[in-house]
Amino acid sequence: MRNDNAKPANRNKKREHKKAAPAVRETQAVRELPEDVLIGRNAVTEALRAGRGINKILLADGDREGQVSEIVALAKERGIVLQFVDRGKIESVASGLRHQGVLAYVAPVAYVELEDILAKAEAAGEPPFLLLLDELEDPHNLGALLRTADATGVHGVLIPKRRSVPLTATVAKTSAGAVEYVPVARIGNISQTLKTLKEKGFWVAGADMDGKQNYYEADLTGPLVLVVGSEGKGMGRLTKEQCDFIVKMPMVGKINSLNASVAGSILMYESMRQRLAAKN
Repeated sequence: MRNDNAKPANRNKKREHKKAAPAVRETQAVRELPEDVLIGRNAVTEALRAGRGINKILLADGDREGQVSEIVALAKERGIVLQFVDRGKIESVASGLRHQGVLAYVAPVAYVELEDILAKAEAAGEPPFLLLLDELEDPHNLGALLRTADATGVHGVLIPKRRSVPLTATVAKTSAGAVEYVPVARIGNISQTLKTLKEKGFWVAGADMDGKQNYYEADLTGPLVLVVGSEGKGMGRLTKEQCDFIVKMPMVGKINSLNASVAGSILMYESMRQRLAAKN
């Protein structure tokens, strides 16, 4: 015998279940952290101890004692950028999760030291070939340059610790895996770093539309640092002053500049071409 009241009751239960589901999904989405974020004192402390690549650490204003002081000491020891900010800024990123006033933006791979890059080139018996990015800001440009750096045999990429895009999940994705193979070092003062490299026998070549010679006319072999400026301003004045020579790319169109990743890629391929020709 059919129960006429059964189906309407079941239908009502299904409707209630469907209404509840979106609320559950919304709660889960709110509590999901970005790929490149760590929160909490223990998580950040252990990441520092393990030598994980960290771009910068945010600490809530007023928190200076206990485990926070250890985080500060470890970060300073490794030269990691520290920022004391309003607690609300951390809460906006932590999405309701318990953060204890500590948040770290982490890199997909560990950074290396400049000395490690030079040692890698020496072990391979090759003249060191470096790419220095002067305050590049677009993660897609950095990812594209890393991809070309891998293809052209660049031994390492140098980026400033401040006012520059760090290694992020977006950079890693754009690089198509090259971030796993091309060492990246974070440096302090660009001008001082170039001075030190020149003392070690490097030549420094910058890319700028005001260059005196076309890029294919310059000698891009031997120990070399290629410098590519930021997307809007190009190379800074002090960086330009440290360049041994500046090259340009001839252009016959209406636009008088190239995307930073395109310009850098052209220079890296020209240097590779010259290096291969020198071996034959």
